Amino acid sequence: MILVPGWMWRLGSVSRGVGAGLAAGVFFGAFVLVEAGSWAGAVVVFVVLSLFYGIRVARRMEGIWPAAMGMSGADRAAVVRATRRGEAIDDPRLAPSVVAYARALRRAAEEDGLRRWVVLLVTALAVALAVYDTVRSSTGETIASWLVVVLLLADLMWWPRSRTRLLARVDRAEASARRMTATRRATGES
Repeated sequence: MILVPGWMWRLGSVSRGVGAGLAAGVFFGAFVLVEAGSWAGAVVVFVVLSLFYGIRVARRMEGIWPAAMGMSGADRAAVVRATRRGEAIDDPRLAPSVVAYARALRRAAEEDGLRRWVVLLVTALAVALAVYDTVRSSTGETIASWLVVVLLLADLMWWPRSRTRLLARVDRAEASARRMTATRRATGES
């Protein structure tokens, strides 16, 4: 959920799931095609990942920020954009949604701890496979294996810093939304 861009929140639940699922399916299906040279394998990976990852993303997005289901796509996108950028929301009626989305992002970040260990384990296995492919496999398989290692290492180094910066921006947006809500209450606006 943390990586889902703001424009995807403009879409409905099914469209968000399809978009995320297709992206994962195409990406990993292409790796299977390069690694194994098998169109059948690539199609299977594409179909399975598109379906299961798409469903998982859609359900997770709805579960972690349930209030989003009652909002219009434009409002959801505005809340996500302002919160992720650390900006004040232009529409005061959306301030409570910024607070709720900020809470959802922090909860998702906390649940991310297990994912880091999985990525670390997969990285170690990918390095072992890449070394094996370098010694025993074709050039295409070797390149694909080392590309996976590079992507995993980039994730391990890039993601913690990016998450920290994102959460700092989320805190700023939430503080701004809380001030806006307090001001509205104090002045009697509804």
